[in-house]
Amino acid sequence: MALTGKWWIALLSIAVASGGDKETPPFKPGPASSYPFRQTLEKVTVAAAAFRSDADLRTAFGKLNPYSYGILPVLVVIQNDTGKTLALDKLKLELTTPDRDHIEPTPASEVRYLHGPSRPGNVVTGPPIPGLPPHTSRKKNPLDAWEIEGRSFAARMLPANESASGFFYFRAFYRSGSTLILQGVREASTGRELFYFEIPLDKQSSE
Repeated sequence: MALTGKWWIALLSIAVASGGDKETPPFKPGPASSYPFRQTLEKVTVAAAAFRSDADLRTAFGKLNPYSYGILPVLVVIQNDTGKTLALDKLKLELTTPDRDHIEPTPASEVRYLHGPSRPGNVVTGPPIPGLPPHTSRKKNPLDAWEIEGRSFAARMLPANESASGFFYFRAFYRSGSTLILQGVREASTGRELFYFEIPLDKQSSE
């Protein structure tokens, strides 16, 4: 049966609407210097931003809200102004709370299996969850979305005068006064490791 012009218009409208629901607007992190929480050592600048408000999370993850499931995404931007290539394949990160809890990130590929505690209401702060064993499941859940791995930090090498960015995921609710510690940045040619970076996440950092 031939379709009339009105039917074609209707079908096209449905297709466009369906495609729009699946697409997440492009997420483009700014330069490291544009973030208030950063540190520069040996001409390497590391900036960090904890994404916990609905507005921030929407820009990176669309309809998915990892924080409502107890997963705190922290954006890390590294700017290399050393004139040398840096190796990032052995990065080690740690979220340190005011209570001296030390929380390591969960690999992006494993976040889809986590079932963290839900956040009550619109509260965006709460106790951290250090030491709590992850509840894993192979069932489909909201955290099984391409944005988790697609937005994760994946750079292993960083050429001179370039930057790399992406998210690390911590199984914790944010606590005011928390600090991100990053180490393992090395000169690719010599293997020499730079001093570690310590970045406060909710007060103006100094350089």
